[in-house]
Amino acid sequence: MMKRTTSVLATVGAAALLLAGCSGSSAPASDGPTEITFWHGYTEADGKVLDQIVADFNASQQQYKITTETKTWAVIDDTLLPALSSKEGPQIVAMPAERMPVYADRGAFADLTDFYGSADSNTADLVAQAVDMVTVGGTPYGVPTGFVPLAMFYNKALFTAAGITEPPATWDAWVADAKKLTVDENGDGTPEQYGVAIPDHATVANGLWPSLLLSGGGQIVDGGDKAVIDSPENAKTIQYWTDAITNDKISPTGLDGIAADQLFSSGKAAMHVGGPWMASIAKENNIDYGIAALPAGPAEQAASAIGVAMGITESADDQQRAGAEAFFTYFFQKDVATQWSLGSGWPPLRTDIPLSAVESNPVVAALSEIAPTGRALLPGVVNSVDVITDIDELTQKAVAGGDVDELLSTAQSKIQQAIK
Repeated sequence: MMKRTTSVLATVGAAALLLAGCSGSSAPASDGPTEITFWHGYTEADGKVLDQIVADFNASQQQYKITTETKTWAVIDDTLLPALSSKEGPQIVAMPAERMPVYADRGAFADLTDFYGSADSNTADLVAQAVDMVTVGGTPYGVPTGFVPLAMFYNKALFTAAGITEPPATWDAWVADAKKLTVDENGDGTPEQYGVAIPDHATVANGLWPSLLLSGGGQIVDGGDKAVIDSPENAKTIQYWTDAITNDKISPTGLDGIAADQLFSSGKAAMHVGGPWMASIAKENNIDYGIAALPAGPAEQAASAIGVAMGITESADDQQRAGAEAFFTYFFQKDVATQWSLGSGWPPLRTDIPLSAVESNPVVAALSEIAPTGRALLPGVVNSVDVITDIDELTQKAVAGGDVDELLSTAQSKIQQAIK
């Protein structure tokens, strides 16, 4: 993870120098619609819905034509800035929201302050925390395409077999249920079935442990530039969960996010933490699943929210920028925003879309009900990728038996260095 992060940031830094020479230009007028290229990483059913929305936008007017190119999120991360530097990049790009600030800080994305300030932009009712994720120093550099808190997915059949009738509501109930659901059939000390899959590194969008820290009353960064992870609240939270994992063996140790997905989808873990995509993974594997909010900790019931956002790259000329903003306005029309939510499986991005408008999709309805538990992950933190890497190191070593106080002290120094 660290190696990849360093590579990405090195690429960002080198390409930023080149971006300075290719931004803000205006292409000469030409016949026909203004051509705009849009990279996104929605590769499942959500991608088909997004492509249809783009096609509908193209058909709605004759001034602009947007062409989508579907890539994986990793490919976008690795190739965006080199492509922009060689003037072969897209004019619109979608990416995980927590990554957008680092690119924006280096000049890859256009300032959207004026767009948000327009009464016609359809942004007035957007979920505020979703916008916070792509705002750096008070300047918005993108618009959200998805924002959803991490949720608990649970195996109904395993719950029934264990005599559990409803998902746990508190940490203590979570651990108690997980112990009931952990089965070591042959008594060799290695369960054949785990109560829960809790990865200790490379977690889903790396938001699981930040969720636990929040619920325990702790924080990671205060105000975008002050590390506060070394706190008594965080020490207590990490000790609580490392004890549950290592002493009670409710989850394997050394688990990463992909392995956790596989453990749940194979029926070998009764509970898992994930996002909307877990619904399709569970369905594909014939898991009869339920969705619930993450249980409340001693301080509050909270979950890090995963976000995806799209922005206008600095390589867009004035006409392309106008077209991109016109598409954003179209995307946030109430009917289109509802269409996107129902088709993608993500809760509505507009706060004025009622639950009744999306209840035909039970996954969207369930995730929308728990949306108030969502908290933006590291909003305004430019080098959030490095911070997440430091948290990964902390949790992995803690679950492996490291001294929690020493690990928090080390994480405090590293995170402060990353965000200074």
